[in-house]
Amino acid sequence: MITKDLKNETLKLSPIEKVQLVELILQSLNEFDTKIENLWVAESEARYGDYKDGKLKEVSFEDVKKRLNK
Repeated sequence: MITKDLKNETLKLSPIEKVQLVELILQSLNEFDTKIENLWVAESEARYGDYKDGKLKEVSFEDVKKRLNK
């Protein structure tokens, strides 16, 4: 949550300082998190295993596009 003080202080920054702040925030979003990566790997392996075992049916790209356009 962005506090009122944080918002007010941010708005007082010079344009260069604001860009530096944005760059810092974006850089923090790109940091590698092994815990999240491991969870994604486990999830994808589980889904692939379910697919190979016939527990999941395949869905064509055309069907996905149709669902998204509804």
